[in-house]
Amino acid sequence: MARILVAEDERDIRELINFTLMFAGFEVTLAANGAEAVERAQDALTNGTKPDIIMMDVRMPKMTGYEACRHIKAMGDYKDTPVIFLSAKGQDEEIQTGLDAGATAYILKPFNPDDLTRRVEEILKG
Repeated sequence: MARILVAEDERDIRELINFTLMFAGFEVTLAANGAEAVERAQDALTNGTKPDIIMMDVRMPKMTGYEACRHIKAMGDYKDTPVIFLSAKGQDEEIQTGLDAGATAYILKPFNPDDLTRRVEEILKG
């Protein structure tokens, strides 16, 4: 079973993502902001539960998704871990900033839960 770390500051969206991914059979760890995502990523290395994918909102308090992605990717063990950004902002510049920060994919909100699951499965298959 693949592990996914999800960082989303909006509780309803975080719970929707959690339910969607758990229903699809994934093990999910939740974070409410970018700083918490970095902490959870570090903890996962310590306790042997490193996520297979990291999914983050772009605009979050304490630390943006872009900043959190850079911090997490700087931990050597995560340099090849896929990161998916979720955002309501789909301008080319926003998407490019996400890719430059180390993202594998950029999914626009609102998203269809089935499409989200399908995209995660595609990324896991490589």
